[in-house]
Amino acid sequence: MIGAILGTAFHDVDLGAEPVDVNTPFGPATLHRRGDSWLLFRHGLPHRVLPHRINWRANAWALRALGVRSLLVTSSVGVLDPAVPLFQPLLVEDILWPDMRLPSGEVCTLAEDFHLVLDEGLVSLDLNRQLRELGGELPGVVFAYVPGPRTKTRAENRWWAAQGAQVNSMSVAPELVLANELEIPCAALVVGHKHSHPAVPTVEGIAASLESSRTAQLALIEAFLERAEPVEFNNRLYRF
Repeated sequence: MIGAILGTAFHDVDLGAEPVDVNTPFGPATLHRRGDSWLLFRHGLPHRVLPHRINWRANAWALRALGVRSLLVTSSVGVLDPAVPLFQPLLVEDILWPDMRLPSGEVCTLAEDFHLVLDEGLVSLDLNRQLRELGGELPGVVFAYVPGPRTKTRAENRWWAAQGAQVNSMSVAPELVLANELEIPCAALVVGHKHSHPAVPTVEGIAASLESSRTAQLALIEAFLERAEPVEFNNRLYRF
């Protein structure tokens, strides 16, 4: 079964999906069923859960419990690389998240008795190939996870860009890590809706930019949900 995680840009869009509550070892989670696929609105419906308060573990567990075997993670992101265009769907090809800690300070993992060994990486090459077949030559980017609740300083934006990050947001990476720990292959589709470096965005225009981000992603997300095929999990769990 195919699933997708949607962010702020989709909090007020009617996608014809019905909510289903799931009890997990990490607390309750709510997913939405849309035909033969599942949607997870990471901030809730209506939008009420800020990034540093998302129950990442419960969400991941619920996806697996409901049979999701290939997952598309989406986000509207800040752009750190001036060469990366705004409002263009982008495929995440690699992740920068050196300390692997959630906003709470906890390590991002579901268990303590295994290593997640990234033979392929956090994103599935096969799912990226399917997305490019559906959406054309989608550029690939390096994504940096920078948890909230505050935004980054100018110096931090410059530092992340210097490390090779091209885009960033307060989500995506925990979802990719935890889904991989549950042996769910993932892809990540993001759209830059503002420049984070060298410019710092103003509050004005953010709502409009998120709407443009949603427009850029929606058709491809719907095509993925309807036409994507599950793929093999190509990483490993090394258990102790």
